[in-house]
Amino acid sequence: MEYEIKCSKCGRKTRDLLSYKCKCGQPLKVQLLQGFEAEKIRWKNYTVWRYSSFFPYVEEKAIITLGEGWTPLVKFSKNAYFKLESLNPTGSFKDRGSTVLISALHKLIGNEGYIAEDSSGNAGASIAAYAARAELKARIYVPESVSGPKFNQIRFYGADVVKVSGSRSEVTREAQKAEEKKFYIGHVLHPLFRDGIRSLAYEVAEQFEWRVPERIYLPVSAGTLLLSVIEGFNHLYSSGVIDEFPTIVACQTRQVSPLYHRFKNLSYTPPEKITSIADALVSVNPPLLELMVEELKAVKGEVEVVDEGETRKSFVELAEKGFFVEPSSAVAYAAYKKHLVNREITGQEKTLIVLTGSGLKTTVQQN
Repeated sequence: MEYEIKCSKCGRKTRDLLSYKCKCGQPLKVQLLQGFEAEKIRWKNYTVWRYSSFFPYVEEKAIITLGEGWTPLVKFSKNAYFKLESLNPTGSFKDRGSTVLISALHKLIGNEGYIAEDSSGNAGASIAAYAARAELKARIYVPESVSGPKFNQIRFYGADVVKVSGSRSEVTREAQKAEEKKFYIGHVLHPLFRDGIRSLAYEVAEQFEWRVPERIYLPVSAGTLLLSVIEGFNHLYSSGVIDEFPTIVACQTRQVSPLYHRFKNLSYTPPEKITSIADALVSVNPPLLELMVEELKAVKGEVEVVDEGETRKSFVELAEKGFFVEPSSAVAYAAYKKHLVNREITGQEKTLIVLTGSGLKTTVQQN
Protein backbone atom coordinates (compact mmCIF):
# COMPACT_ATOMS: atom_id res chain seq x y z
CA MET A 1 0.00 0.00 0.00
CA GLU A 2 1.50 3.35 -1.11
CA TYR A 3 -0.88 5.43 0.97
CA GLU A 4 -3.24 5.30 3.91
CA ILE A 5 -6.37 7.18 4.87
CA LYS A 6 -6.57 7.88 8.55
CA CYS A 7 -8.23 10.11 11.12
CA SER A 8 -6.49 13.43 11.66
CA LYS A 9 -7.19 13.10 15.39
CA CYS A 10 -7.28 9.51 16.65
CA GLY A 11 -5.26 7.92 13.83
CA ARG A 12 -7.83 5.22 13.01
CA LYS A 13 -7.36 3.96 9.44
CA THR A 14 -9.92 3.14 6.77
CA ARG A 15 -9.77 1.60 3.31
CA ASP A 16 -13.16 2.95 2.28
CA LEU A 17 -12.59 5.62 -0.37
CA LEU A 18 -16.16 6.84 0.08
CA SER A 19 -15.66 7.71 3.76
CA TYR A 20 -15.56 11.41 4.56
CA LYS A 21 -15.10 11.29 8.33
CA CYS A 22 -13.79 9.00 11.04
CA LYS A 23 -16.06 7.01 13.36
CA CYS A 24 -14.99 9.43 16.07
CA GLY A 25 -16.44 12.28 13.98
CA GLN A 26 -13.13 13.92 13.09
CA PRO A 27 -11.90 14.60 9.54
CA LEU A 28 -9.87 12.06 7.60
CA LYS A 29 -6.64 12.75 5.72
CA VAL A 30 -4.59 10.97 3.08
CA GLN A 31 -0.99 10.19 3.95
CA LEU A 32 1.45 9.04 1.27
CA LEU A 33 3.90 6.34 2.26
CA GLN A 34 6.30 7.17 -0.55
CA GLY A 35 8.54 10.16 -1.09
CA PHE A 36 8.27 12.61 -3.97
CA GLU A 37 10.60 11.77 -6.85
CA ALA A 38 10.88 14.14 -9.79
CA GLU A 39 11.73 11.16 -12.01
CA LYS A 40 8.14 9.94 -11.61
CA ILE A 41 6.64 13.09 -13.17
CA ARG A 42 4.91 12.45 -16.50
CA TRP A 43 6.82 15.12 -18.38
CA LYS A 44 4.57 15.25 -21.45
CA ASN A 45 1.37 15.60 -19.45
CA TYR A 46 0.48 19.20 -18.60
CA THR A 47 -2.46 18.55 -16.25
CA VAL A 48 -2.81 17.57 -12.60
CA TRP A 49 -2.16 14.01 -13.79
CA ARG A 50 1.42 14.96 -14.52
CA TYR A 51 1.78 13.83 -10.88
CA SER A 52 -0.39 10.71 -11.17
CA SER A 53 2.27 8.58 -9.44
CA PHE A 54 1.55 10.51 -6.25
CA PHE A 55 -2.19 9.76 -6.30
CA PRO A 56 -1.88 5.96 -6.06
CA TYR A 57 -5.53 5.32 -5.19
CA VAL A 58 -6.60 6.39 -8.74
CA GLU A 59 -6.30 3.88 -11.58
CA GLU A 60 -5.01 5.46 -14.78
CA LYS A 61 -7.88 4.07 -16.86
CA ALA A 62 -10.37 5.64 -14.42
CA ILE A 63 -9.04 9.21 -14.69
CA ILE A 64 -11.68 11.86 -15.40
CA THR A 65 -10.04 15.04 -16.66
CA LEU A 66 -10.96 18.34 -18.28
CA GLY A 67 -7.35 19.46 -18.67
CA GLU A 68 -7.07 21.03 -15.23
CA GLY A 69 -3.80 22.13 -13.67
CA TRP A 70 -0.46 23.46 -14.91
CA THR A 71 -1.94 26.95 -14.71
CA PRO A 72 0.23 29.94 -15.66
CA LEU A 73 2.79 31.39 -13.28
CA VAL A 74 3.05 35.10 -14.12
CA LYS A 75 5.68 37.54 -12.89
CA PHE A 76 3.71 40.56 -11.66
CA SER A 77 6.53 42.75 -10.35
CA LYS A 78 10.20 42.40 -9.48
CA ASN A 79 9.60 39.85 -6.71
CA ALA A 80 5.85 39.08 -6.84
CA TYR A 81 4.26 36.34 -8.91
CA PHE A 82 0.66 35.29 -9.56
CA LYS A 83 -0.51 31.71 -9.90
CA LEU A 84 -3.56 31.92 -12.18
CA GLU A 85 -5.81 29.21 -10.76
CA SER A 86 -8.71 31.17 -12.25
CA LEU A 87 -7.76 29.62 -15.60
CA ASN A 88 -8.72 26.09 -14.61
CA PRO A 89 -11.56 24.55 -16.71
CA THR A 90 -14.46 25.69 -14.50
CA GLY A 91 -12.73 28.88 -13.40
CA SER A 92 -11.33 27.96 -9.98
CA PHE A 93 -8.68 25.92 -8.16
CA LYS A 94 -11.41 23.51 -7.06
CA ASP A 95 -10.94 21.56 -10.30
CA ARG A 96 -7.79 20.05 -8.81
CA GLY A 97 -9.84 18.42 -6.08
CA SER A 98 -12.71 17.43 -8.36
CA THR A 99 -10.60 15.58 -10.92
CA VAL A 100 -8.99 13.44 -8.22
CA LEU A 101 -12.18 12.88 -6.22
CA ILE A 102 -14.37 11.93 -9.18
CA SER A 103 -11.63 9.82 -10.78
CA ALA A 104 -11.29 7.81 -7.57
CA LEU A 105 -15.01 7.35 -6.89
CA HIS A 106 -17.06 7.28 -10.08
CA LYS A 107 -16.76 3.52 -10.64
CA LEU A 108 -17.69 2.83 -7.02
CA ILE A 109 -20.88 4.90 -7.35
CA GLY A 110 -21.96 3.88 -10.85
CA ASN A 111 -25.06 4.92 -12.75
CA GLU A 112 -27.55 3.78 -10.11
CA GLY A 113 -26.59 6.28 -7.43
CA TYR A 114 -25.95 10.01 -7.28
CA ILE A 115 -23.42 12.24 -5.54
CA ALA A 116 -24.32 15.04 -3.15
CA GLU A 117 -22.17 18.11 -2.58
CA ASP A 118 -22.62 21.32 -0.59
CA SER A 119 -20.98 24.46 -1.89
CA SER A 120 -21.05 28.25 -1.96
CA GLY A 121 -20.69 27.99 -5.72
CA ASN A 122 -17.22 27.25 -7.07
CA ALA A 123 -16.84 23.71 -5.73
CA GLY A 124 -20.41 22.91 -6.73
CA ALA A 125 -19.73 24.06 -10.28
CA SER A 126 -16.51 22.09 -10.40
CA ILE A 127 -17.94 18.84 -9.07
CA ALA A 128 -20.97 19.22 -11.35
CA ALA A 129 -18.64 19.54 -14.36
CA TYR A 130 -16.55 16.49 -13.50
CA ALA A 131 -19.65 14.47 -12.64
CA ALA A 132 -21.02 15.34 -16.08
CA ARG A 133 -17.75 14.22 -17.68
CA ALA A 134 -17.95 10.93 -15.75
CA GLU A 135 -21.68 10.55 -16.57
CA LEU A 136 -22.55 10.63 -12.87
CA LYS A 137 -25.76 12.10 -11.48
CA ALA A 138 -25.09 15.01 -9.14
CA ARG A 139 -27.14 17.04 -6.68
CA ILE A 140 -25.56 20.27 -5.46
CA TYR A 141 -26.80 21.98 -2.30
CA VAL A 142 -26.07 25.71 -2.30
CA PRO A 143 -26.78 28.70 -0.03
CA GLU A 144 -29.90 30.62 -0.95
CA SER A 145 -27.73 33.66 -1.69
CA VAL A 146 -25.43 31.91 -4.19
CA SER A 147 -24.39 34.27 -7.00
CA GLY A 148 -26.12 34.07 -10.36
CA PRO A 149 -23.18 33.07 -12.59
CA LYS A 150 -22.17 30.18 -10.32
CA PHE A 151 -25.74 29.01 -10.00
CA ASN A 152 -26.15 29.06 -13.79
CA GLN A 153 -22.86 27.26 -14.25
CA ILE A 154 -23.94 24.37 -12.02
CA ARG A 155 -27.29 24.07 -13.82
CA PHE A 156 -25.74 24.10 -17.29
CA TYR A 157 -23.54 21.17 -16.28
CA GLY A 158 -26.78 19.26 -15.71
CA ALA A 159 -26.72 18.87 -11.93
CA ASP A 160 -29.81 19.16 -9.76
CA VAL A 161 -29.54 22.24 -7.55
CA VAL A 162 -31.10 22.60 -4.11
CA LYS A 163 -31.10 26.08 -2.55
CA VAL A 164 -30.97 26.02 1.25
CA SER A 165 -31.87 28.95 3.48
CA GLY A 166 -29.96 29.64 6.66
CA SER A 167 -26.28 29.37 7.48
CA ARG A 168 -23.55 27.60 5.52
CA SER A 169 -23.76 24.82 8.14
CA GLU A 170 -27.43 24.32 7.27
CA VAL A 171 -26.44 23.70 3.65
CA THR A 172 -24.03 20.98 4.78
CA ARG A 173 -26.60 19.31 7.01
CA GLU A 174 -29.10 19.11 4.14
CA ALA A 175 -26.50 17.62 1.82
CA GLN A 176 -25.52 14.99 4.39
CA LYS A 177 -29.06 13.76 5.08
CA ALA A 178 -29.20 10.07 4.31
CA GLU A 179 -31.23 9.06 1.25
CA GLU A 180 -31.35 5.92 -0.84
CA LYS A 181 -28.53 5.70 -3.41
CA LYS A 182 -27.14 9.04 -2.25
CA PHE A 183 -23.38 9.38 -1.76
CA TYR A 184 -22.22 12.46 0.10
CA ILE A 185 -18.83 13.60 -1.21
CA GLY A 186 -18.72 17.12 0.24
CA HIS A 187 -15.52 18.83 -0.85
CA VAL A 188 -14.73 20.33 2.55
CA LEU A 189 -14.76 17.03 4.41
CA HIS A 190 -13.83 14.45 1.80
CA PRO A 191 -10.10 13.72 2.12
CA LEU A 192 -9.65 12.84 -1.56
CA PHE A 193 -10.87 16.27 -2.68
CA ARG A 194 -8.41 18.04 -0.42
CA ASP A 195 -5.70 15.63 -1.46
CA GLY A 196 -6.16 16.53 -5.13
CA ILE A 197 -5.35 20.17 -4.42
CA ARG A 198 -1.97 18.99 -3.11
CA SER A 199 -0.94 19.07 -6.80
CA LEU A 200 -0.80 22.88 -6.60
CA ALA A 201 2.24 22.73 -4.32
CA TYR A 202 4.01 20.38 -6.72
CA GLU A 203 3.30 22.67 -9.64
CA VAL A 204 4.49 25.79 -7.85
CA ALA A 205 7.73 24.09 -6.83
CA GLU A 206 8.36 22.75 -10.32
CA GLN A 207 7.54 26.05 -12.06
CA PHE A 208 9.98 27.80 -9.72
CA GLU A 209 12.56 25.13 -10.63
CA TRP A 210 12.35 23.64 -7.11
CA ARG A 211 13.39 26.91 -5.45
CA VAL A 212 10.09 27.86 -3.90
CA PRO A 213 9.07 31.44 -3.05
CA GLU A 214 9.70 32.70 0.45
CA ARG A 215 6.05 33.69 0.99
CA ILE A 216 2.76 32.40 -0.40
CA TYR A 217 -0.49 34.33 0.08
CA LEU A 218 -3.80 32.53 -0.40
CA PRO A 219 -7.44 33.22 0.51
CA VAL A 220 -8.98 30.94 3.13
CA SER A 221 -12.55 29.99 3.93
CA ALA A 222 -13.30 26.32 4.60
CA GLY A 223 -9.61 25.44 4.52
CA THR A 224 -9.32 23.02 1.59
CA LEU A 225 -6.73 25.13 -0.24
CA LEU A 226 -4.71 25.94 2.88
CA LEU A 227 -4.48 22.38 4.19
CA SER A 228 -3.73 20.93 0.76
CA VAL A 229 -0.92 23.37 -0.01
CA ILE A 230 0.65 22.70 3.38
CA GLU A 231 0.40 18.96 2.79
CA GLY A 232 1.97 19.25 -0.65
CA PHE A 233 4.92 21.31 0.55
CA ASN A 234 5.36 18.99 3.53
CA HIS A 235 5.66 16.09 1.10
CA LEU A 236 8.24 17.92 -1.00
CA TYR A 237 10.23 19.09 2.04
CA SER A 238 10.28 15.71 3.79
CA SER A 239 11.40 14.12 0.50
CA GLY A 240 14.34 16.51 0.23
CA VAL A 241 13.07 18.01 -3.02
CA ILE A 242 12.94 21.55 -1.61
CA ASP A 243 15.40 22.99 0.91
CA GLU A 244 13.17 25.65 2.48
CA PHE A 245 9.52 25.63 3.52
CA PRO A 246 7.67 28.75 2.32
CA THR A 247 5.85 30.98 4.77
CA ILE A 248 2.15 30.34 4.13
CA VAL A 249 -0.05 33.40 4.73
CA ALA A 250 -3.75 32.56 5.21
CA CYS A 251 -5.86 35.58 4.19
CA GLN A 252 -9.44 36.27 5.27
CA THR A 253 -12.00 39.06 5.16
CA ARG A 254 -12.74 40.79 8.44
CA GLN A 255 -16.37 39.66 8.21
CA VAL A 256 -15.48 36.00 7.77
CA SER A 257 -12.32 35.50 9.82
CA PRO A 258 -12.68 32.56 12.24
CA LEU A 259 -9.18 31.27 11.44
CA TYR A 260 -7.57 34.65 11.99
CA HIS A 261 -9.24 35.03 15.37
CA ARG A 262 -8.65 31.47 16.57
CA PHE A 263 -5.01 31.56 15.45
CA LYS A 264 -4.45 34.74 17.46
CA ASN A 265 -6.60 33.59 20.41
CA LEU A 266 -9.14 36.36 19.85
CA SER A 267 -12.92 36.09 20.23
CA TYR A 268 -14.94 36.06 17.03
CA THR A 269 -18.60 36.88 16.55
CA PRO A 270 -19.83 36.02 13.05
CA PRO A 271 -22.07 38.56 11.29
CA GLU A 272 -25.78 37.79 11.11
CA LYS A 273 -25.54 38.27 7.37
CA ILE A 274 -22.45 38.22 5.19
CA THR A 275 -22.35 41.23 2.88
CA SER A 276 -18.76 41.06 1.63
CA ILE A 277 -18.15 41.06 -2.12
CA ALA A 278 -15.81 38.11 -1.46
CA ASP A 279 -18.77 35.74 -1.72
CA ALA A 280 -16.69 32.56 -2.01
CA LEU A 281 -15.34 33.10 1.51
CA VAL A 282 -18.38 32.39 3.66
CA SER A 283 -17.42 29.72 6.23
CA VAL A 284 -17.89 31.41 9.60
CA ASN A 285 -17.71 28.08 11.46
CA PRO A 286 -15.57 25.79 9.29
CA PRO A 287 -15.46 22.15 10.41
CA LEU A 288 -11.73 22.00 9.68
CA LEU A 289 -10.90 25.05 11.82
CA GLU A 290 -8.93 23.25 14.53
CA LEU A 291 -6.99 21.30 11.92
CA MET A 292 -6.18 24.53 10.06
CA VAL A 293 -4.83 26.17 13.20
CA GLU A 294 -2.78 23.10 14.10
CA GLU A 295 -1.27 22.66 10.62
CA LEU A 296 -0.58 26.36 10.06
CA LYS A 297 1.20 26.72 13.39
CA ALA A 298 3.20 23.56 12.72
CA VAL A 299 4.72 25.12 9.59
CA LYS A 300 5.12 28.56 11.23
CA GLY A 301 2.58 30.16 8.91
CA GLU A 302 0.81 33.48 9.32
CA VAL A 303 -2.73 34.87 9.12
CA GLU A 304 -3.98 38.23 7.92
CA VAL A 305 -7.35 39.92 7.69
CA VAL A 306 -8.44 42.69 5.31
CA ASP A 307 -11.33 45.12 5.34
CA GLU A 308 -14.04 45.36 2.70
CA GLY A 309 -12.55 48.53 1.26
CA GLU A 310 -9.16 46.87 0.87
CA THR A 311 -10.74 43.90 -0.90
CA ARG A 312 -12.72 46.06 -3.32
CA LYS A 313 -9.75 48.30 -4.09
CA SER A 314 -7.52 45.29 -4.77
CA PHE A 315 -10.19 43.65 -6.94
CA VAL A 316 -10.42 46.76 -9.12
CA GLU A 317 -6.66 47.25 -9.19
CA LEU A 318 -6.05 43.70 -10.37
CA ALA A 319 -8.62 44.12 -13.15
CA GLU A 320 -7.03 47.37 -14.25
CA LYS A 321 -3.72 45.51 -14.53
CA GLY A 322 -5.30 42.79 -16.67
CA PHE A 323 -6.17 40.21 -14.00
CA PHE A 324 -9.95 39.85 -13.77
CA VAL A 325 -10.46 37.59 -10.77
CA GLU A 326 -13.14 36.96 -8.19
CA PRO A 327 -13.16 39.40 -5.27
CA SER A 328 -12.35 36.42 -3.05
CA SER A 329 -9.06 36.03 -4.94
CA ALA A 330 -8.32 39.71 -4.42
CA VAL A 331 -8.30 39.13 -0.65
CA ALA A 332 -4.87 37.49 -0.95
CA TYR A 333 -3.52 40.38 -3.01
CA ALA A 334 -5.02 42.88 -0.53
CA ALA A 335 -3.23 41.13 2.33
CA TYR A 336 0.06 41.24 0.41
CA LYS A 337 -0.36 44.99 -0.21
CA LYS A 338 -1.25 45.54 3.44
CA HIS A 339 1.99 43.88 4.53
CA LEU A 340 3.95 46.08 2.15
CA VAL A 341 2.31 49.27 3.40
CA ASN A 342 2.76 48.28 7.05
CA ARG A 343 6.37 47.30 6.30
CA GLU A 344 5.83 43.79 7.62
CA ILE A 345 7.69 42.72 4.49
CA THR A 346 10.23 44.65 2.44
CA GLY A 347 9.11 43.67 -1.06
CA GLN A 348 12.46 42.00 -1.65
CA GLU A 349 11.09 38.59 -0.72
CA LYS A 350 10.14 36.30 -3.59
CA THR A 351 6.37 36.10 -3.14
CA LEU A 352 3.54 34.12 -4.73
CA ILE A 353 -0.11 35.20 -4.61
CA VAL A 354 -2.62 32.52 -5.56
CA LEU A 355 -5.51 33.96 -7.64
CA THR A 356 -8.12 31.29 -7.03
CA GLY A 357 -11.18 32.14 -9.15
CA SER A 358 -12.31 33.88 -12.32
CA GLY A 359 -13.87 37.34 -12.32
CA LEU A 360 -16.44 36.06 -14.82
CA LYS A 361 -18.19 34.48 -11.82
CA THR A 362 -18.72 37.73 -9.92
CA THR A 363 -21.91 39.76 -9.65
CA VAL A 364 -20.04 42.92 -8.60
CA GLN A 365 -20.91 45.90 -10.81
CA GLN A 366 -18.51 48.63 -11.84
CA ASN A 367 -19.15 51.94 -10.04
